[in-house]
Formats: sequence, C-alpha cells, structure tokens
Amino acid sequence: NKIIIPSSMMWNLKNTWNIIVTTKIYLLALAIFSFFRVILFANEIDRIDHTVPVSDILYSFIMGIRFDIVISGYIILLPYLLFTIYHLFFRVHIFKKISFYWLFIFFSLAFLVASADIPYFKQFFARFSVTAFEWADSPAFVLKMIAEEPRYWLYIIPYIFSIVLFYKVLRKIVYTENNEPTKRKLWLKSSLSLLFLFIIFIGIRGRLDEKSPIRIGTAYFCNNPFLNQLGLNPNFTLIRSFLDQMKEENKPIVLMEDSLALANVQKYLNVKSINGEFPIQRTQQDIDSIPDSTNIVIVIMESMSAAKMGLHGNKDNLTPFLDSMARSGYYFENAYTAGIHTFNGIFSTIFSYPALFKQHPMKESAIHKYHGIATATKKRGYSSIYFTTHDGQFDNVEGFLLANDFEKVISKKDYPADKVKTTLGVPDDFMFEFAIPVLNKLHQKGKPFLSVFMTASDHGPYYIPEYFQPKNTEIKKQIVEYADFSLKKFIELSSLQPWYQNTLFVFIADHGAPLSALYDLSLDYNHAPLIFYQPNLIPEGKVFSKMAGQIDVYPSIMGLLKIPFDNNTLGINLFNEERPYIYFNADDKYGVIDQTWLLIVKRDHTGGLYKYSEKDLTNYEKQYPAMVKQMKEYAESNLQTFQYLVKKQKI
Repeated sequence: NKIIIPSSMMWNLKNTWNIIVTTKIYLLALAIFSFFRVILFANEIDRIDHTVPVSDILYSFIMGIRFDIVISGYIILLPYLLFTIYHLFFRVHIFKKISFYWLFIFFSLAFLVASADIPYFKQFFARFSVTAFEWADSPAFVLKMIAEEPRYWLYIIPYIFSIVLFYKVLRKIVYTENNEPTKRKLWLKSSLSLLFLFIIFIGIRGRLDEKSPIRIGTAYFCNNPFLNQLGLNPNFTLIRSFLDQMKEENKPIVLMEDSLALANVQKYLNVKSINGEFPIQRTQQDIDSIPDSTNIVIVIMESMSAAKMGLHGNKDNLTPFLDSMARSGYYFENAYTAGIHTFNGIFSTIFSYPALFKQHPMKESAIHKYHGIATATKKRGYSSIYFTTHDGQFDNVEGFLLANDFEKVISKKDYPADKVKTTLGVPDDFMFEFAIPVLNKLHQKGKPFLSVFMTASDHGPYYIPEYFQPKNTEIKKQIVEYADFSLKKFIELSSLQPWYQNTLFVFIADHGAPLSALYDLSLDYNHAPLIFYQPNLIPEGKVFSKMAGQIDVYPSIMGLLKIPFDNNTLGINLFNEERPYIYFNADDKYGVIDQTWLLIVKRDHTGGLYKYSEKDLTNYEKQYPAMVKQMKEYAESNLQTFQYLVKKQKI
C-alpha cells in the first residue's frame, strides 16, 4: 500500500523549502534546550512539594519554550536569510555551508551555557549570568576549581550527547536537496518567505503586547521561586545581564567610601545594635501591639503632584476629593517622591529604598529579593495583591513583585478586552471597580490583605470615559479631575464592603509633574501628597509639616498599625521619628530639601543652594558652605549605603 501525495501538495512543500528547513532546525534546537531544562528540573526536584500544581510545572516548561524560541530566533535569523537567497535566487552551495557552520557553532555554545547553567543554578539558585565570570580575579583559579569537582564533569556528558546529535541531524536537515525551479512562482515564494521572516521577528520579541518585549520577569508567573526561574533560558539571562552591565546608568555609583556612608547612616537612623549581616536593620517591636488584622490599601497615583491640589494653592478645583481626604486623615504636606519615573515610585513605596540616578532596580537581569512590605506582612499572615491598569510586563513590574512575595498581580490580561481603551489599559475607575469583588474574596479567606494600586489615567495617551463630565476645558486639567473622581469612586465602593472599617488607606504619587520650574530641578516633579486615612484609627485630620519621603511609607504603615517587623530599609516611621532633610532624584541630579532650603547637586558636581520657601533664585552655595556640606553628606551617605547594600546583597 502506497500513500499517494497529490502533486499540488508536493509542490507546496518544495515551494517552502527554506521555511521547512528552518522550522526543523527550530524544533531540533527547542528539543535540546528542553532536554537540559528537564535535567535541571530533575536536579532540583526537591524544591517541588505536593502543594505545587502539576499545571504550574507544565506551564513553566511552556514558558521555557517561549524563551528558547527567542534565543533560537537570534541564531537562526542569518541562516534563514541565506536559505531564502539560496531557495529563491542563487543555488550556490556556499550558502548552505555557511549556514550549517554558523548554526552548529552558535547552538553548540548555547547548549554549553545550558549545560553549565545546571551546576551554576545548584550553587547560586539563579540562572547563568555574567557574574559566572566574576567568581575570581583569575580565570585559571575558576577552571581549576571546576576540574577538581567531579560533579561538574557529569554535565559534560549530556552536552557531548547533545552536540553530537545536533551535528548529525542538522547536517541531514541542511543538506536536503531542493529540486524546485528557482523562478517558478517567485512571487508566492517571496511572499511566504517574508511572512515567515515576520514570524521569526515575533518569536525574537517574545510577546505581541506593544508595551514591552519578553523580559526576565515574564517567566515569573507563580509563587514558587524555582518554577519561576525554570522557564528562563540561561543564554537569555547571560546576554541580558551582560547588556545591563554595559549600560552607563547601571554602573554602581561612587559618591563616597562605603564604610563612611554606612557609619553616617547608622548615626542618622540611630542604629543602636549593629547587625553584621544587615548593618542598618532596626527591629520595630511594640508590646502593646494590636492584632494583625487591619487591611492595608496603598494607592500610588500617577503624576499626582502636590501642586495639583487645592490644599497647595491650585485654583482650578482639580482634586476636591483628594483635598477632603487630606483634611480627614493624617496628611504630610512636605512629602517627596524618590524619583521622577513610575518604576521609582513603585519600588520606593513598596521597598523603602531611594532612586539611584538612572538605575532601574526592577529590570536588573537578576531579580533581587528585598524585605519589602509584602514580605513583612506575609510573615504576619497577610494576603497580597497588586493592581495595574496596563501590561504587567512593563518595567518588569509583575515578575519583580511576584519574586518579592506578592501573591498575585492583576493587569491588562485580566480585564475584559472591551474595557481596554489605550496602551495604558483600562481607565482608573474601572480598575477600582474591578478590584472590589477581588478584595471581597481575599477578605472571605479570614485573614487581612495588602493591596497596592498603580493608577495610570493621568498619563498620556489620555482617555476620559463619556460618563465623566469635567469642569475644565484643558485635557491635562480634565484628566486630573477624572483621576480624582476615580479615587472618590473607589472609596465610595469600598465603604459599602465589610472590610472597609478595618482598612488603612494610604495615598502617595509615583511622582509629580513639572508644572513649574524655578530651579534646575522642578520641585513639582517630586513634591507629592501623602495621606493616611482610616476612619476608626484616625478619628480626626492632622497635618504634619515634618520632612517625609516616599521611602517612609512602608515603615510608617507598620508603625501606625503597630505591626512588629525588621526594618532593613532607609525609610523611617514618620509617626515617631524625624529626618533633617529628605532627598530625591531626577536622573542626572539629586535634590536635598528641608522646609527652607533646597540643595541641587548634578552628576558633574555643579548645582546650587536656594531658599526655595521664598522662591528666591539666589544661589547661596558660597555663602553657606557648611550647610551645603551637611546636606550633601546626608543625601550621598544614604544613596551610597543603598548601593552598598545591593552590591553586598544585604537587602
């Protein structure tokens, strides 16, 4: 019995020779990458207990294929172009030869990394990265160490097996003949080839969402740290770590000696008992601690500068509800954000560390583990959830937070498709409305919850729902009115829920907006409202004039609720501590401020000292050198200490 293949189908197969060959190479490479992932999984099987769903294990392998496709796409791209030229125009066999050796050499190197990644992960619980080449100053020392450890040699066996198999199968795939005439149906061949090239580029990008390509954080989908990393390809983490290390903004800052900075900060924070492992740790205990049952809701408001509020002199009535909340709760009128980017606001609010110029702590190739508010409350039995209006992969927020003890991240993928209005996702008020039943389910678990919201409407592209009627005519003012309306809607909806009376609400901006700029650094970009609101706990409003920072939100929440925790951050409890200044960042410069003076320091060491409280444009730097030195030392000691803590993994 013979299988009869219609001649039209045979022509179609020949017509796409370059596509078929490339697809076979993809499948071969993915199979070998998966082979190494299975070995890694088997090697770390003790990290999987009976509570881990089988579906999560399967999903981590599926995620792994996505990352393998990215790496394979980069390697295959050039050979595919050569195959296409060979198939469509010139039957020159040198194209096949070049493609074969290109594929064999680069995939052999990729498989070597996948093999080396297995013992590396065992040692460091992290996928292979550029730090693998920094074990010692002498490469000979590292090679000798590997040679003397028999366990490391075991992983050479699967590597040798894989490259021998790859060589034989690749040779068979590449050197298959294509007898289809070159000129026949050239337009169709070209169209199909271009379409497949587009598919390769999609595979390299890793995601269809327009906001962000595939990132390391994309692999983080659950609360099991091993499965989150299993889906990564070690070549991806190696290349990403190398590129990140090469960026100027990611180079460690050197403002002063680490030891001096650390000693200064220990003095500033009144660290009485020095912990060798965590040198700025202060244990906050309270004998009269109330039961850990108060829910915590933090709303990080997009671009909500204090200058937009009526309380700070704005005459456009943009934030009537936020103003009323400030009058009803504890309001800090001299609060400043850590930086001028959303990622600064999210990171500094949740983890209480400052912004370091252009460094992006959530997008580092190795996701660091911090002792943030989700970790601290998790120890006290809290559930945790984070809401954003748009793509959770933007700024690597989702992966970073899942790696740092947030149990769930709600993002664009979770909302109804028809509610997504712009690239920033759903409108603010819909996010809040969507959140209510989610928070109700958390409440029904019988334990308190931590919920963090990141709004987005007050950021272009602007979208105002038809059902909201603003009073102002300018879109930038209308959108602030809408943001304020959304906050009001959230509190009104929350007030109808059983958990409302037992919930602390905290409002802080991610950053402000440069509405005015008297100096090189716009204060409106960092000056933000900070409100603590809880009807039972805070019976009447109070305004605090002390200097406050975004980095103080987490310790202050814990202090206000009297929840014991280990404070290993640069933030303080604003309700029983004070700081002489607060410092903040604007990419290439930083500011230090008290209620009278503003010091601006640029990376090139220029700047000035200004009496901003009087809107005085005179630079008093030369008249008050002692004050400049004191303010500068305060800020740089804190910034350098944070850099030291990250470098030494004492976070």
